[in-house]
Order: sequence, then C-alpha cells, then structure tokens
Amino acid sequence: MWDLSCPDWQDRIREGRSLVPDLPLFHEEANLAVQFFDNLRIPDVEGMPLMRDACGEWFREIVAVLFGSYDPVAKQRYIQEIFALIAKKNSKTTYGAGLMLTALLMNTRPRAEFLFVGPTQAIADLAFSQAAGMIEADPELLRRFHIREHLKEIKDRLNGAKLKIKTFDLKILTGPRPAGVMIDELHLLGGDQYAPKVLRQLRGGRQSTPEGFLIITTTQSDSPPTGAFEEELKTARAIRDGKVRGKMLPILYEFPDDIAGNPKLWRDTRNWPMVMPNLGRSLRLDDLADDWETEQSKGEHAIRVWASQHLNIQIGLGLRGDSWAGAEFWEAAADASITLDEVLRRSEVVVIGIDGGGLDDLLGLCVLGRCATTKKWLCWFHAWAHEIALDRRKSEAGRLRTFEKQGDLTMVKRPGDDVDEVVVIIRRVEETGLLAEESAVAVDSVGIGDIVDAVTTEDIISIDRIEGISQGWKLNGAIKTTERKIAGGDLLHAGRPLMAFCVSNAKIVPKGNAVSIDKAVSGTAKIDPLMALFNAVYVMASNPEPAFSQLPDDFEIRVI
Repeated sequence: MWDLSCPDWQDRIREGRSLVPDLPLFHEEANLAVQFFDNLRIPDVEGMPLMRDACGEWFREIVAVLFGSYDPVAKQRYIQEIFALIAKKNSKTTYGAGLMLTALLMNTRPRAEFLFVGPTQAIADLAFSQAAGMIEADPELLRRFHIREHLKEIKDRLNGAKLKIKTFDLKILTGPRPAGVMIDELHLLGGDQYAPKVLRQLRGGRQSTPEGFLIITTTQSDSPPTGAFEEELKTARAIRDGKVRGKMLPILYEFPDDIAGNPKLWRDTRNWPMVMPNLGRSLRLDDLADDWETEQSKGEHAIRVWASQHLNIQIGLGLRGDSWAGAEFWEAAADASITLDEVLRRSEVVVIGIDGGGLDDLLGLCVLGRCATTKKWLCWFHAWAHEIALDRRKSEAGRLRTFEKQGDLTMVKRPGDDVDEVVVIIRRVEETGLLAEESAVAVDSVGIGDIVDAVTTEDIISIDRIEGISQGWKLNGAIKTTERKIAGGDLLHAGRPLMAFCVSNAKIVPKGNAVSIDKAVSGTAKIDPLMALFNAVYVMASNPEPAFSQLPDDFEIRVI
C-alpha cells in the first residue's frame, strides 16, 4: 500500500507547492492520461483553448496521479479514491468532465460504465454540456463518441463503454457497477440520509473492476459539515495527517491551522492564493476582493457563507442577521471535558430543562449544574427523535443520523420510549441529592403532561418540583441571562456538534422590548435542546438550593 499522507501540507500550501506527496507513479500511464486531457478543449470559453493552456497544473496533477496509480501489468490500482476540497469558481465541474472523458479514452474494458454524479440537476446538466462540448470541438472525438443528449450519456463506439451523467438519486444510483465514478459538490449532499448508502453501493460495485476509482471534488459546506460530507472530509484529513492509512488520496486546499482559526488572517487577501489553485485562470483576485467587500456589508452570516465557499473556511455556526446573540460566543464557551458525570461531580446544585417531543421534533434535555468551586454553570445535553422524523423531515435526516453516531441523539421507535429514557436520567440526578429542592425540572408548559405522568408515576420527584415554563416572550429573561453567561465565560458546554447545529438554527423574533426564539420561525431546523437550556436557565437563575441540604449530615452523595 502506498503512503498517501502529506504531513507537511501546511508548509507546502504556504509555499505554493504541490499537495500531492511523492509517489512511485507508473509514468507511462500518467503521461498518456495527461496527454489526452491536455488536448481537450474548453467549450464555453472564447477561442476554446486547450486544457494544456487553460487548466491549472494542480488539476493536471490530479489526472496524472489518478491514472498513473494503476499498474496495467499487475492489474492493481494503488490510489482507489481521491478527495479534493477545492473552493468555488476553480472550474471543478469543467475539469471533472474532462477527467471523465479522459477515463473513457484510457479505458480498455469493453462496455465499461463510468458515472459523473451531480448533487443537483443544474450541476449535472453543466457537466454533460461541458463533456459534450469538448467532444464536438474535436473531429476525432466526434467520430469516436456518440452523444446521447436525451439520456445524458456518451458512448464509446470502439468498445461500447459509456459515461453517464446523473443527478444524485438513490433509485438511479443503486445497482450499477461502474469502473469509475466522480461525485461533484458532495457538501450539498450532507443532509441527505441516503448519501452514505449510495457511497457504500458505489464503492462495493467498484470492487468488481480492479482499475475502478472514485473521485470526489467538493467545496466546503456553508453550514456545519454533516452526514456523508463530514465523514469523507474527516477520513481525508486523517489520511493526509498520517493518522490512518488508506487508499484515498486527500488534496485539500484549506488554510493552515493558525490562519483558519484567526479571522484576521483568513480575511487578509494576501493569504487567499493559498486556497485558490486556479487563480489567474478562472478567477481573479481583484474581482474576489471586490465581491468580498460587498458581502462584508451584509453581516456575519453573509461573511461566513462567502468564506466557506471561496476560501474553504469550515464554519462551526452558521450565523445570520437574525441569529440569537449568544451564537457568536457559543464556540468559545466549549469545554470538551464536560460530560454528565462531570456536571454531577463538579456541581453543588443541578436543574433539568426539557423541551419538545412531537413525532417530527426532537425531545431535548439539558442538565445544568452550578459548579461548587467556580460558580460557573455547566451544561450537558441529549436529544431523542422518533424514526418517523426521518421521513417527515428528509432534509434533516442525514444530520440526525450523524448526531446519533456521535452519541448525542437517540432514535426511538415507539412513542414514549424517549420519555422513559428522560426519566432514567432524572432518577440518576435525583439519587445524587444534587437536584434542586424546588423547581428541579423545568418543562415547556404546553408539553408538560407526559413528563409529569412519568416521573410522578415512578415516584421519582413530587409534582411540586416540576415547573411549567411559558414560552415566547416570557422566556426573554432566560434568553438574555444565557447570552450574558456565555459571553462572560460563565456558562460552559461540551462543544458538541448537535448543539452547534441547534444554536445556529435559532432565530430571534422581536416582541416589543423583548425577544423570543420561535420554533416555527426556524422551520424544519431543530432547536429543542437549546430551548431546554433556556428552560433550565429560567429556574437556575432563581439561585436554587440542592435537595440534599435537607438530608441528614451522614447522607452519602453517590455519582453513578
């Protein structure tokens, strides 16, 4: 197995050097593929220049390593996959269409099938238009290939091989065993619950062809990465950094850590060429700088979206002009050491907030403790969702599955199973003696019934220790208190992706001199665990005392 890591990538990208490590390529194969690619013409540019003149060296290198990693004698491919993170306007789709035409030209397998997969109809149509235009611009290619526009298909008349351009769809993509696949803009499929399944299917189908390959080109997501995109990006970074071995070659045009984490540095146009490999060809720095100035005037949300698309800045929270004010400070308040055990170990008193629970909603829970030494507020979150939510909220299904894998969300099949698990946690906290003597559990007053029935039936706590919290503008005080605590570093959380997602979804609604955060305004996006936090803050702000203060001096506090 070849070593595809590039541990010195940060030095390489600063110096403008190749992000591909030194590899023992089969140069005859690599050179032939680059020769084919170089002689393609770009059909939608004046003069239809050849790729050798118009394409950046960075993509020609991708062509070389993809086809030069195949040993035609031993019938073995040493690089089975490429994951390329490339910012917007770097001609990914056009170059990708050219790469797949090159695959047809390099192919020796009769009736082999190649796929170019676009996440949207527009991207798939563009890719087909570019591939067809390249063929029509060359008389020799036009004699060899048959363009079937109604099928978005290109057929090789010599051996029956086909290049099919498809829009991402589970039904269409399940079944074929392609010799080569290219997926463009994977980040747009992050929320698609079927994307991981399709990738597994495509990878499995590739096993029947030793020369088979999968190449993914994508821009960074304009929201926190999730689903298939997040998984593939993590794998690519781990291989690049030498943490794991694999047959995926990562080529990631993203800033070094010190620049990516410092807005002052990544906003400096002098650093932008690092992540713009096609600069001077399909994009110009002056034009981008002008566009950047325009976006800055639109607010933080526009800035972050622009930066994610043009600079590959990975954003943790998708801030908007109507975002909750606390979102700006949420990331800085993260403490990865916070778990439920830690909250119980470090706290002198604990309250619990609960919100949501409809069949297509999350049931969110927040355990909020007041630290015995620092008096800071420590919060731990969990959420539950019914499986029916995956069908009713298909746009969020991929995210929910990701949160489930990360351990912050539990999927339940039967209504009531979620409440049963909440009751287990309430019992656990109550048995420590830390649960507040009064107003111990704060619940949305509209959805209080099931929780009250469950905890009182189990005889865990008395009904007078459960407080129904009115929502809307009446939560204004709790919302403002949470903002101040987070901004001042007095409220800490574990920095989990579930809560970053919920916080980024929260939209404020002005109500006179007050503000509220309304679920209806957030649409299909989920904020229930955040609302659970506000419920918990509402009662913690009253400075509660723990129930164990009324117990005998020899009572032993147990943290389970």
